[in-house]
Amino acid sequence: MEIIKYLTAILAVVLSTACTSEKANLAMENPAPAMSPESFLLYKNFPSKYTDPRDIEIWLPEKYGQLEALPVLYMFDGQNIFHGTKGWSGEYNPGWRVNKVLDSLNKAGAVPEIIVVGIFNGAEKRGAEYMPAKPKELVQRRIIETEHEWYKIFKEMPPESDEHLKFVVEELKPFIDANFKTKKDRANTFVAGSSMGGMISAYAICEYPDVFGGAACFSTHWPALNGVFTEYIKNNLPDPATHKIYFDYGTEGLDGEYEPYQVLADAAMQKRGFERNKNWMTMKYEGAAHHENDWHKRFHVPMEFLFGKTEKQ
Repeated sequence: MEIIKYLTAILAVVLSTACTSEKANLAMENPAPAMSPESFLLYKNFPSKYTDPRDIEIWLPEKYGQLEALPVLYMFDGQNIFHGTKGWSGEYNPGWRVNKVLDSLNKAGAVPEIIVVGIFNGAEKRGAEYMPAKPKELVQRRIIETEHEWYKIFKEMPPESDEHLKFVVEELKPFIDANFKTKKDRANTFVAGSSMGGMISAYAICEYPDVFGGAACFSTHWPALNGVFTEYIKNNLPDPATHKIYFDYGTEGLDGEYEPYQVLADAAMQKRGFERNKNWMTMKYEGAAHHENDWHKRFHVPMEFLFGKTEKQ
């Protein structure tokens, strides 16, 4: 009987999406979602006037059909947060498996039921989409000056993060709120990502403090353009009275380069008035590398911090 109720709820979501109102006019350009396994809805080539079309995958928790409204977590690099993939070398990457972690936390009563919206990246444009564009003059100067192999791409493909965030805030979120049972306010809207996705997550909560109430930034790639984003953080953090921010990093591989920059970001957090383990966390994971397996293992930490009771931390 429980399964029947849940399947009925999922069907209602699909039908409401296909017959959406003018208020969510994006749905009129976008076909009804393709159903993927378990409790997922996949929208192919979701349109935007700000950025390139991309796939959007939504995970609905087990009790979605029984609840009136749920918080929403928007996650970057949505193509690998739920499912595993096989890379060009043949190696299998299991992905973050965030749904598995959240399902376990739900059953343990550690966090409430939440909706997760996976925003696929723009493949070769990922760096441009996720690189914060501010402070504009300094970013532009660093792009001109850089000889780093990874960041020279910005000379041909300048940062598009402002446009990408407009897509999330002005197009995607209104669509999600119009077609799913969401709690629409800032206190129930969150963002998360890793590496460059961690940077744009921090950028999102700073640029749109009235939209996002919390951000989880895994292995934030601070070194980009010689740590230019730390200069932005110093002057643009949101109000600690109404926001929570989580940072972390490992010690192996690429993550081994992050600590000096994270120290600068932590100093900015303290200066702004954020308090450790109350509305801000920075975690160092010895032996952890820059990989989905590592982010999967510690995903529960920021989820309990953002959605659970802070005294548990």
